[in-house]
Amino acid sequence: MYTPAPHARRPLPLLTGEQIAGLRPSLADVIEYRKSGLSLNWIVGCPLDCGYCVRHLFDNFEMKVPRRLMSDEDAVTALTGHRYFRPHKTPIQLLNRATDPMLPVVKPHLFAVLRALDDQGLTNHVLIITRWRVDAEDCAVLNSFRNLRLTVLVTHSGIDHPAIEPVDSEIAAGSLRTLYEHAERYRTVLYWRPIVPGLNDSQAHLQRARELSAHAHATVFTGLFFRQEIADYYAAHGLPVPYEDTARRKIMPEVAERRILYYFHRPQHAEAPWGALFRKTSCAVAYAHAEADYNGHFGIQELCDICPPAQVERCRGAWVRPDLEEVTAAARELGATGRVEVDERAIIVEGLDEPPRYYLQHGYGFQCHDRSKPHHYRQHGRAPIGWEAENGPTAS
Repeated sequence: MYTPAPHARRPLPLLTGEQIAGLRPSLADVIEYRKSGLSLNWIVGCPLDCGYCVRHLFDNFEMKVPRRLMSDEDAVTALTGHRYFRPHKTPIQLLNRATDPMLPVVKPHLFAVLRALDDQGLTNHVLIITRWRVDAEDCAVLNSFRNLRLTVLVTHSGIDHPAIEPVDSEIAAGSLRTLYEHAERYRTVLYWRPIVPGLNDSQAHLQRARELSAHAHATVFTGLFFRQEIADYYAAHGLPVPYEDTARRKIMPEVAERRILYYFHRPQHAEAPWGALFRKTSCAVAYAHAEADYNGHFGIQELCDICPPAQVERCRGAWVRPDLEEVTAAARELGATGRVEVDERAIIVEGLDEPPRYYLQHGYGFQCHDRSKPHHYRQHGRAPIGWEAENGPTAS
């Protein structure tokens, strides 16, 4: 059983009802369904001032001191009692929206929730994302969970602009090495993000990322989530604006991806010339645990061209095109309108926002897309900025 260090025995204070009422409703709601899992965020507030943080979207970037919205016990109850939670199946994310789970005052609460979930015998995937310090004692705790399929994703950008990335990337690099060295029951992934052309994609940055990839069970690379709130923050603080436009999806220009793939490609390694490098988080997590991707990306074949052949076969074996009548009934029950379609790439629906689409996606292990927000060929669900389709520019 995990015992918090003496300095961390006192639990984080709870926000009052009045304080919670003053938060944005989206921040006060502790559960959000995201593509990588049902996300539980019962602690808000973070002193790490990363300029591109999604906390801008929840209007709590200035909330520097972590506070709890509810007790750890109530957080577990809220998660396991959620309408979209399925034991042993629904992927889970913990504290990935409004704080860093490995901050000294936060991690006792993280470990308490992990213990409670593990004690229930749940085998769900659980993802933890951090850029902070992880030591050998933390690794011992992470190894102690017997049932959960646990993955720690270490965010490393290599950005050296202090106003954009004030946290020294060497902290994340050290945590990655420690996690990988001590991994027994959990897995660790190098979460190489956000990659921004001209900021952290130099030859030295690419070399550094490839060196670090040797200290992870898998590596996933992704671009910048550049919403209007983040653009406003950049402008207000005189930071170099990376793109003229904002987007609802992450921005990873084609030229940046090509440079990364060119640098990682090692033709002498015929079995896996790119190593364990992936475009999608769930692909990296699944590979690290020697399982098929729970998001069903195998249907988007151009995503798989860099995956190790053994992983492609693993995903191929688990990928089953669902029955149209069954999917239609399930989608209608969730509120879908219009025609439901199942093609060789995805379930296509209308009238469903992200949570019910992800519920279908994780339930069937098959991509589920909104007809009004198509995933264009080769863009891999990213923003169209910096991309051209085979027949010219596309819109999202």
